[in-house]
Amino acid sequence: MSSALESLIEILSLEPIEVNIFRGHNERGSRSRLFGGQVAAQAFTATARTVEGLNAHSLHGYFLRAGDPAVPIVFNVDRIRDGRSFATRRVVAVQHGEAIFNMSVSFHVEEEGYEHQDPIPAAPDPDSLPTWEERMAELADKVPAQALNWMSSERPIEYRSPEPHGMFAAEPGTGPNPVWLRANGALPDDPLIHQCLFVYASDMGLVSSIHRPHRKPGRFFFRDVMMASLDHAVWIHHPVRFDDWLLYSSESPVAQSARGLVFGAMYYRNGRRVATVAQEGLIRRLRESDPDSAA
Repeated sequence: MSSALESLIEILSLEPIEVNIFRGHNERGSRSRLFGGQVAAQAFTATARTVEGLNAHSLHGYFLRAGDPAVPIVFNVDRIRDGRSFATRRVVAVQHGEAIFNMSVSFHVEEEGYEHQDPIPAAPDPDSLPTWEERMAELADKVPAQALNWMSSERPIEYRSPEPHGMFAAEPGTGPNPVWLRANGALPDDPLIHQCLFVYASDMGLVSSIHRPHRKPGRFFFRDVMMASLDHAVWIHHPVRFDDWLLYSSESPVAQSARGLVFGAMYYRNGRRVATVAQEGLIRRLRESDPDSAA
């Protein structure tokens, strides 16, 4: 297990400080605000700690304020309902006395029923694609040193894609955007660890899919736009294992009024669809970098 993965698992485990109340610490790094996937995964952990014998099948969250990397987060869980087949939890993440994120999570017993799914999209085999480190080496002379240092640090999640990560891709893209994801190291069998890492990774690269059709040659998007996740929804269709590659295919069907919508689907390598994801993101053009707004 990589040290980055080990550290992330510890961060996602949370500290119980009272009944239904948990405290979480933050990833280290140069981010000016918290990664939304971290907050969502910690919120999910908090709800899962209050449920026994049921598996999460959906979660719906809203990012309310930018998270402060220097301050721990307190998670307050509301046990809304415990039924025979379903349980529902609501969790609010708090910093500086204010809510920064809230999420509802629904849990369900395993049942027999109808089954169908769309086929897995076509994508190159992950072993044929450049590693994250190889991608970063290609960009060594093209991006600011601060960004390169941060993006070149050890990652808890392995990431392989047919094109560079959205932050560093300078050419426009259309159609589905497939990437491969997995934990950067062997994982214990604890299902909650796999689920929490999965929720963390489900927020990776979605907002950049909104910007993908609008890229300009030679201009990396962190110089062009300000972006933030507004909400995040995940539907889990099958038990999650995150120690092997998952194909994450995303596409943005619409953007307007500085907001864009993106849908994603995750598949095992054998073609089974694990989850469906939806997110709306805020993506504002920076006027000083927009030649059309020079006046």
